[in-house]
Amino acid sequence: MKYRSAFEIIGPIMIGPSSSHTAGAVRIGRVARTLFEGQPKKAVLSLYGSFAKTYKGHGTDLALVAGLLDFDTFDERIPDTLEIAKQLGMEVIFQEEEAITEHPNTVKINLFDEDKELEIIGISIGGGTIEITEINSFKLKLSGDPAILVIHNDRFGVISSVTSILSQNKINISHMEVSRKDKGDMAIMVIESDEKLDDQVINGVQKLDNVISVIRMVV
Repeated sequence: MKYRSAFEIIGPIMIGPSSSHTAGAVRIGRVARTLFEGQPKKAVLSLYGSFAKTYKGHGTDLALVAGLLDFDTFDERIPDTLEIAKQLGMEVIFQEEEAITEHPNTVKINLFDEDKELEIIGISIGGGTIEITEINSFKLKLSGDPAILVIHNDRFGVISSVTSILSQNKINISHMEVSRKDKGDMAIMVIESDEKLDDQVINGVQKLDNVISVIRMVV
């Protein structure tokens, strides 16, 4: 496995005990919250592999909920996240799954409120590094920061229009992929870049024809 920086080996500044089971879990939770665009009323967290077997001892349960509350990996409130979530009216359900997944540190997160729901699958690959592998049944790979998620209608020219705006703003794309449910149906574009994406870039992409929404990711 190739690492992009020494911090992916050493791990982030964090509340312990484990970079993969704690810091990585916080980051997966924060991505889920970002995609949901706010705090959910209910969260169902389905744990697989090593996550399912050791989540209480390693604090993975606390870490995932911390991310859903938008806490960072070093937030001193992480040990109290289950109680904080309860006080804020967020129902949390943990499920230990028996199915074998491709990666042992896998979690499926389902979020709900009155008018929307979201499902993501994330893995913690070590050193606090994560990958989001599925969003609402769309297969993808999201691991970098800065990044944007562009939800759009599958139409001719949308991808070209988005990349043109990035080029005009001197944004270099480091990773990009597109996933769609069917030809002409809804699609998701994942773009990771070398430069930060400011509001001007986000707004420019949002105004394009056939773009439904643009979400700036923090991984």
